[in-house]
This record gives sequence, C-alpha cells and structure tokens, in this order.
Amino acid sequence: MSVLVTKADGELEAFQESKLDASLSRAGASADARQKIVTHILHELKEGMTTEDIYRHAFDLLKKGDETPVAARYSMKRAVFALGPSGYPFERFFASVLSAQGWKTRTGVALNGRCAPHEVDVLAEKDGRRIGVEAKFHNDPGGRTDIKDALYVFARYEDLKKAPDPHSRVDEGWLVTNTSFTRNAIHYAQCSNLPLIAWDYPRDKGLQHMIEESKVHPLTCLTSLTDGEKRTLLEKNIVLCRDVRVPGVLHESGVRPHHIDRVMDEATRLCTPFSESVR
Repeated sequence: MSVLVTKADGELEAFQESKLDASLSRAGASADARQKIVTHILHELKEGMTTEDIYRHAFDLLKKGDETPVAARYSMKRAVFALGPSGYPFERFFASVLSAQGWKTRTGVALNGRCAPHEVDVLAEKDGRRIGVEAKFHNDPGGRTDIKDALYVFARYEDLKKAPDPHSRVDEGWLVTNTSFTRNAIHYAQCSNLPLIAWDYPRDKGLQHMIEESKVHPLTCLTSLTDGEKRTLLEKNIVLCRDVRVPGVLHESGVRPHHIDRVMDEATRLCTPFSESVR
C-alpha cells in the first residue's frame, strides 16, 4: 500500500521512490549515496509526512556524507526561494540563466508601449528576437501564479508589440515563476499563446531544467555560508555563486576570515563560470 505525503501546496500524493532517486541523481549523487538515502527515507516514512521533511532528511544526509556540492545542487529549489523576500534578485538570476544560453539581457528596463509605459523585469535579445519577461517570485513554496497575472502580462506585451518606437518593441512576452501556475492560468496561456515557465513547467523545459542546463547557481545554494552572510551579499546585488569568487567580495561582505577558504572551495567545486551580459 502506498504512503501519502503532503506537498507544499497542501495536496496529497503517493510517495515515489523513483522520484526521490531521480532528484538525487540530477544533483549528482552517487548510486551508493542514493541507495542509502532512499533506504533511510523509507524507514522514516509516515502517512502525511511533508515533502519538506523528506527533502530535509535527504539534504542533511548528503551534507553528512561529504557530498557538499551535491547537497548544494539538491537544494536548488530552496536556494531560489532564498533569493527573496523581494523579487529583484530572482529577476537578475533568471537573466543570468538566459545569458548562459546566449541571450543578451538587461533587467528593469523602461519601455513605451502603444498605449502605456511599462517596466520590463528582464529584456532578452538573441538572433534578432526580442522578448520581455515578467518574473513572478513567490516566497511560499505553495504559492501559485494565477490567471490574473497571465491576463496582465498578455495585455502589456500586446501593447509593447505595437509600440511606435522600435526600441520599445518586443516580439513576445514570457511569464516566469519560481513555483507553479494554476490550471486556469495554464489554460488561458495555451489559448492565447503566452509562453509560461514554472519550476517544472513545461515538462523537461521548466526553470529547474534551464538552471541545470545552463549550470548557473544562485549564491543561496552555498551550504558554507550562513543565512546572514547570504543576505548581506544579496543586498550588495551579488546573486550568483560564481560571483563570490571575485577577490575581496567575501571579506568586504563580512564573511569570517577563517571561513572564506571553505566558501571558496565549495563555490569552485559547484559553480561553472560563463560569459554573460547582464547589467
């Protein structure tokens, strides 16, 4: 008989060993480590146990097993939540993901539509194509972006598509969130041809897949930094894991001197640099 676990949005679903194993595998955990963790979780599993509890067990076991970079990658979804409480770091992070895929990006761009002015969270250009991105950040794992946001984004980018000034014109608009969309939002977007990106939507093309493919990591996934140190770095507009390796950044941000080597080592093992044009 399957055991029901509670998801972040409060819904119940049957626990699947394969799903846990796949998430550990994506993070780079060895077959031996995955087997040990799955066995441990099965032993601890109880009816109604939350997916957050399961994640925490797995994360702690990865850290104890000297799998620090793997633990950091496994915590990616939580690391993206930790970019809050404001949505600005999330905008910069998503711009960096697009930059890793060859897009030229800018954040917080003011454009004038046919009928009204708009501030675009992320403006991205590649191969003559110009897209505007509305980034909806949620601090709550159970938060969903609903049809009101889809309606709003569709309307504003229809306005920008018809902008008199070519410098304000876009080819299409995207609605991106770090959680999920309601069914009504998805139905409306499919009907109106509004591109949506959520954590795991579209399947195999969502935000999680984009992060893994681009190998861009938020600094909040570094397990060697305290929450306070992460917050200080974010306040300095340092959003990416790779940016902490810039000489002097950690020292100037108040990271304890004897702790810097450990942070630099984890960042080096975890983060892959790339050329980008976010500004």
